[in-house]
Formats: sequence, C-alpha cells, structure tokens
Amino acid sequence: MKKLCVMLALVGGIGLAPFHAGAQIQGVWEVESLTRDARLDWDPDTGVIHATTPILVKYSGAVLTADRATVNQETGEVLAEGRVRIQRDNQIWVGERILYNFKTRQMQAEQFRTGLAPVFAGAYGLSGDATNQIYTATNAFVTTDDVAKPFERVQASHITIVPGEYVEMRRATLYLGSVPAFYFPYYKRRLDGPGNHFSVVPGYRSRYGAFLLGTYTWLINDTLDAELHLDYRTKSGVGMGPDFNAHLGRWGEAALSYYYAYDDSPGKDAFGDNISHHRQRLHLAYRAEPWTNLTLRSQIRYQSDPSMHRDFFESAYRQNPQPTTFFEAAKFWDDFALDLYVQPRINDFFDTVERLPEVKFTGWRQQLGVSPLYYESESATGFYRRRFAETNAIPEPRYEAFRADTYHQVLLPWTLFGWLNVTPRVGGRLTYYGETHGPGSQLEERTRSVFNTGAEVSFKASRTWTGATNRLFQLDGLRHIIEPSVNYVYVPRPNRRPGELPQFDDDLPSLLLLPIEYPDYNAVDSVDAQNVLRFGLRNRLQTRREGQLDNVVDWAVFTDWRLNPEDGQTTFADLYSEFVFRPRSWLSLASETRYDVDGGRWRMAFHTLTVQPGNVWSWSLGHYYLRDYWAPAPAWGEGNDLIYNSVFYRLNENWGVRATHYYDVDGGRLQQQMYSLYRDFRNWTGALTFRVRDNRGGADDYTVAFTVSLKAAPRYRVGDDAIRPYGLIGR
Repeated sequence: MKKLCVMLALVGGIGLAPFHAGAQIQGVWEVESLTRDARLDWDPDTGVIHATTPILVKYSGAVLTADRATVNQETGEVLAEGRVRIQRDNQIWVGERILYNFKTRQMQAEQFRTGLAPVFAGAYGLSGDATNQIYTATNAFVTTDDVAKPFERVQASHITIVPGEYVEMRRATLYLGSVPAFYFPYYKRRLDGPGNHFSVVPGYRSRYGAFLLGTYTWLINDTLDAELHLDYRTKSGVGMGPDFNAHLGRWGEAALSYYYAYDDSPGKDAFGDNISHHRQRLHLAYRAEPWTNLTLRSQIRYQSDPSMHRDFFESAYRQNPQPTTFFEAAKFWDDFALDLYVQPRINDFFDTVERLPEVKFTGWRQQLGVSPLYYESESATGFYRRRFAETNAIPEPRYEAFRADTYHQVLLPWTLFGWLNVTPRVGGRLTYYGETHGPGSQLEERTRSVFNTGAEVSFKASRTWTGATNRLFQLDGLRHIIEPSVNYVYVPRPNRRPGELPQFDDDLPSLLLLPIEYPDYNAVDSVDAQNVLRFGLRNRLQTRREGQLDNVVDWAVFTDWRLNPEDGQTTFADLYSEFVFRPRSWLSLASETRYDVDGGRWRMAFHTLTVQPGNVWSWSLGHYYLRDYWAPAPAWGEGNDLIYNSVFYRLNENWGVRATHYYDVDGGRLQQQMYSLYRDFRNWTGALTFRVRDNRGGADDYTVAFTVSLKAAPRYRVGDDAIRPYGLIGR
C-alpha cells in the first residue's frame, strides 16, 4: 500500500492547496491509495485529485473508501464510485455511486444502504439538505436484518433520514419476506436505540385454551413511549390495554399501565367467591429526584380480583403476589431525614395496614460535638388503620388509632488494644396510642415506655499466605479473615405488653433471624422484654482471580441465647447459617439453613449448585426444604421439600435448549417441568417453550408458547429467561 499526498493541510495558507485571503481553518485532508499500483492524479492549481484505483479519504472526522473517486479539496465535494463506504460518527453509508460533500455533509446517491447498528435502511434517489443535514430518498426500507436481502423490513415510497437520530416514513408497509403483513400510515424508527415494533406470542394453555398475545411497541417521542397490548384466549376471550412510560428528565420517570379482559370463564377466587367477567388492573408508578436529596415515589396497584395477576400476568404475580399502593416524599440531610408516607388500601381482598399518613423523622448516627458519644433517633407519628381481607361471608374486623412514637439512643464506640471494638449503648422509646376504634379492637388511649441497653463486641483478624497457589482451585495467594461478634440486648418489661396495644407494626414471619437491636427492630407494637445475647461468626477465604479479589469461602453463622425466655420462646434461638463456596470462578455452592437447636431438627434448608464453565452449557441444581407449620412462624403453613434442576446447552451458534424440573419429594411427583428450544434468526430470536404443572388433585396444566424477540429491542435482559422463565409462556 502506497501513500500519496498524505497530508494536504488547509491551515492558514500552509500546504499544497491554493490559499485565498480570509480563509479559515477547515480541517486536514488525508488521501491514501489502497493498492500498490496507485494511480492518483493531483492538480495543484485546483486542488482536485482523481483516483482510478481504490482510495481512502479522511476529512473532519469522516472517512470514505471507494474503488475510484474525484476529490475537490476546495469545495469539499467527492464523487465516489464502486463499493463506496462513508462513515461519519457512528453512521455508515454504502452504495455504488455517491456524491458527498465533506464540508456541508450534503449527499446524493442513486442507490444506497445506511445504518447505525442494529437498525439499517436502504433506498434509491438519495438527496441531502446541506443546512440541517436531513436526507430524503425514494423506494426506501428500514430493517434490523443486516443482510443483502432482509426478511423483515418496513417499506415506503418516501423516507426521511436524520443521521444518527431517526428515519421517518409515511404510508409504510411491514413485509415478512415478500408478504405484506401490516400497514403504517406513519412510521418512525430511531437509529440510536430500539424502535417501533410488533411482538406476538402464540400458544396454548389448559387454563384458557389457545392464545395469541400481541404487543406493539410505540416510541412516540423522546419523552413518551408505549406498549399497546391486544390478546385473545379461546376460553377467556379478548384482553387489551396500553402501557405508557414518560421520561420527564429532572421530574423523573412515570409509568401508567391498564389492562381489561372480558373473561368468558373466570371461575372462583381463593375465598370461593365468583369472579366477575369484567377483569382489569391499573398500575401507576412514579419516581423523581427534582432537587438534590429530595426523592418522590408513588405506586398505585389496583386489580379487580385477587386472581387477576395470577391468571393473566404470571411472571409479575410470582415476583410480587400482593402489590401495595403508596405515596412517599423523602428529604435527606447529612445527619437527618424527613419522610412522608401514605399507604391506603385500594384492593379490599388484601390485608393492609393503612397509613393516613405517617410522618417519620430520622436522626442518623452522628457524633455529639467533640465528645466520644454518638446519637441516633427515629420518631414517627400518624393515623393507622388495620384492615383484613374482606370476603362475602366474613365481616372485616378492622380497627384504627392515632399513634406517636419516638426513640432515642446514645452509643459510645471504643477500640481497645487497637483491635477490639466495644460499643455500649443506652436508649429509650415512648409511644402514645389514641383511642382505638373498630370491631377488631376497642381500647382506651394509653402510653407505653421502653428502656433498652446493651453492647456489641467484635473484632476482625486476618492472615495472608502470598505463596499459596493451586491450579485446581484457581488460588493465587490466600487470605483468611475471621470476624466473631457478640451483641447483648437488655429490655426490661415495658409498662404495656403487646397484647394491651393495637397491632399495626407487629412481628412478621421471616425465614431469617429478626433483628434484636433497636432501631433495626422496628415492630413498634410488638416491643417486649428482652435479655438476649446474639453470637455471630463470619469466616472468609479470599484469593486473586483474573486480577480481582474473589471469595473462595464466605460463611456466616448466628444464634441467640435468651437469658430470660418469654412465653413461647426456647433458651436458644435457631442456628442460622449462610455459606458460599466458589472452588473455581465458574463453580459455586450456596447454602442457607436454619436449625432448631432445642428440637434437634431442620426448619429450613436452601442449597444451590451452579456450574457455568462458559457460554456453551450451564447447570443449576437446588434443594429447598421448609418444615410444616413450625413455630414461632406457623403462618408459613404447609412446608416444602423440593428439588430443582435446570440445564442449558448451546447446540451451535443458532440453536440452544433448556430443561427445568421441580420435583416434590414429599408427594413423590414431578411438580413442574419446562422445556425451551431457542433459535437465533439473525435479527431476532425465538423460543418454543413447553410446560407441564401437576396441580395435586386437579387436572394437569399444560402450556406451549412461541416467543420472539428482536435483537434490536430485546424482550428480556440477558439471563432473565433463566431467573424468571414464566415470561416465555405469556405475560
């Protein structure tokens, strides 16, 4: 490759090109032959270069290559022919004959293709406006398929292109192959992101027969986009509704979603009541930070019946089976925070504690002047209403009251001997309850006072072996960190026991050990006497892998020793363990267990093994165990003994398979099995999924669905189909 006229500078008259008085700095021309037998003809008087062999031209951030070209340095105009390729910024133009002005960006072409991956366009008769850099063309198409003959394309007789931003069409038609599939009176597609597109999911499910779920994604403008849903289920009928998303800049993000279905066979809900044929949901969400340290959040979650989400939006239901409605405004300072929270109930079939409203003032842990003491506080006041799920047969035993609560604590952190951390603390809580009204509780106004004290003792020790290496376990040096801790909490018996108070914020069932220290323990109405020691021990083994610090072993265990057990409590709480072992970067074993020390039995055990040595295959194996109706959390009801297995294998660059199974050990049955076949179709991907659910005593539930997703606008983030696979068989 030979360079000729490498730098033709147009800077203040310096260079080989003609200089005119008053000329300004315009840029630097670089012209380079792409073959050894370069045939370039340069006229120094006119500054015109004629190239009859492949050439590369660079000027002001733009690059052009062609088989032959004529370059006019004075005007900036280049006439290029033969495999012409122009790139400016991220936009690429390809054609056989293009007239392009590097200075004005004006362009003319008889036939061309352009794109800003993953969106591409092609047309005839291109012309460009030199002032606002808007291009128009005829007989045009837009596609996400980067091949000479795209399968999916939107075609129109006229197109407008704003490079790097969008393409615009009128009276456009969507073609699949040679078949016209849809007509657009107006079509606009962004070049710097996903554009308007259709998504359809055909399938069959025993519960509602054959179905076709259709979605049109509509990017209205930079501020507003939408998804329009139109679904049909042979046993349930038609369902439809829009989802709107507003991007308001400083004023945050807002989302509005509405869905209505006339269900031909709604059935009964969990309470045995008939479900109305008219089924709907309305979701509204908003979040903004209009000024520094001011956060606004709101969420409205209405649904016509408790089974609405389960029947039509299974993926959302499994993430949150009982969504709440709230409004919140929070202001933060360095040492304090003020929070206004409103939580009404709009679905009368859910248990809810209404807060109408609640105002909370929090003092973060902060030093008191120059003293060694630290102070923290939390105060809240509001009107609360406890409401239980309503059914046609049982009246609601609701109750309500005003409550004002304030908590303050002083701490004295010490470090003894340079390694032992000791933090004694003392605090107090005062809570006022107004008169309680309602059929569920009728109490006179009362005040409760609580005193607490205690101390936390902990230290951290470590040792390093820099020479410890092992290929099998990918060890490059080893460090062991041990962190033992003891936390003592003493609370004498309050003047009012929980049974004498209305319960708005009480102890909720938890698989984890509840906090024992204030203010982390925030079940305000369940505060009672405590005399307990919490023991904790954490061990970590760390090494270097791929230049980063990685935990080979991370193991933490906790338990409580109750010096004065209350009614229903044992001397020792359950032993809780969290364990993660990563012998290699692609192999991990995680375990969470809860063991009843006094009863000598497991209450909970979750184990998962994950193997992912690359992108060809992966395997996950899990065991989930939960004891039936175990105290002090009988609300968990019937337990589980479940084995989970999921295997993915990529057959080649276009095909992949996944199989997932849930086996009920107690029942001796395959509770659920799901199989997915994935196919890569160049510009979109498809998944054919089959699922069978054993409904224990009822008819098996069969589902088969075919889901497609454009690569330019993927329906799921990477890995979502493994974590939340239910989106593959519906919404």
